[in-house]
Amino acid sequence: MGKITKLAVAALFGMAVMTTAASADPAKGLKLYSKKLKKACGLKGSEFAAKHTQAEWEKIMEEGKMAAEIKAICPDVKDKALKEKYIPHYFDFSYEYAKDSGNVPSC
Repeated sequence: MGKITKLAVAALFGMAVMTTAASADPAKGLKLYSKKLKKACGLKGSEFAAKHTQAEWEKIMEEGKMAAEIKAICPDVKDKALKEKYIPHYFDFSYEYAKDSGNVPSC
């Protein structure tokens, strides 16, 4: 019975570590915005994120329209800057610095 318990605890710990590593990050989103979108957008990060409130950014993300919204705000953005793996980070960045958040990014 002890081996099964240890195995279960190890599995739970492993799953917890994997989900943490796979989660998005506003700081990474800021870095990606600065590197991949800022020049094409012609907007500071604070101006970009302030295009919507946190609730609006959430709705856009839930509907799967984050890439389309970025393209609408920044029509000159290349498709390769909107890879699926970047979208959660762009969302976290936009949500963290939305116009009703009170936060200001450093870019």
